[in-house]
Amino acid sequence: MEKKVVRIIGVPIDLGADRRGVDMGPSAIRYAGLNARLKRLGWIVEDYGNIDVPVPETREIKDKKLKYLEEIVQINEQLHLIVAKAKKDGVIPLILGGDHSLGIGTIAGLALSEQSFGLIWFDTHGDYNTLDTTESGNIHGMPLAISNGLGAPELTRIGGNKKKLREENTVIIGAREMDPQEKELLRRSKIKVFTMRDIDQIGMKEVVSQGIRIASQGTDGIHISFDLDVIDPEEAPGVGTPVPGGITYREAHLAMELLADSGYISSMDVVEVNPILDNHNKTAKLAVGLICSAFGERIF
Repeated sequence: MEKKVVRIIGVPIDLGADRRGVDMGPSAIRYAGLNARLKRLGWIVEDYGNIDVPVPETREIKDKKLKYLEEIVQINEQLHLIVAKAKKDGVIPLILGGDHSLGIGTIAGLALSEQSFGLIWFDTHGDYNTLDTTESGNIHGMPLAISNGLGAPELTRIGGNKKKLREENTVIIGAREMDPQEKELLRRSKIKVFTMRDIDQIGMKEVVSQGIRIASQGTDGIHISFDLDVIDPEEAPGVGTPVPGGITYREAHLAMELLADSGYISSMDVVEVNPILDNHNKTAKLAVGLICSAFGERIF
């Protein structure tokens, strides 16, 4: 990364999933010392605070196939404009979640920029469900599909009626739990999926190296979307949807270090930290460490 200004945007959204708590994620990450550590790395930090987000208890679920649709549309309409403004200002947007439905607004905002981008999506899940395939109605399981133009028009038209990403420049890393129809949709796409088996067989270094080649081919930068549930719950217990068998602490840091070395990171979001399920803010501290690795922190 050549740019030295990072703009932090908190999105305490807890409407995309059934389990409560990730709305406290941005505060937990900040409390774990994010701003101070980035400043020590030489970054100028602009913390824009949090977007105003309603809590589920004040809203009614009107459609069980698309829970809290109106609210999630409203939040992502706000977010995409804030992200687009950050890109226009020439700073690196760093979005703190909140559940992964915020990825809709983040990617829509990036798509408004004159710069093209590849996408590396670190996640246990594919987040490639649609209105037709979802089993839960939870929109946090849909943002990647929505960003690719698939799903409810209320969501796909945020930031304009077009696909927001290039399939051939999109990579998922760490997948280990996906719905059957979601898998089929991904197989039909040009998105490259590296599962936990791939990481086990060829190692994180090779997976990330291939991912960088795919995401950077013909683009101006790479957006990193990092769901903390990609890490094994033994090391990241405070996440929205924990699944056993994830990547290790060192594999996660290696991935961020390799991405930092590449010089391609142009934006990042970090999502699904749930302090209610955490142990002494362990997961938020890990999130801060990973962000700092992505922004240039080194062991030596």
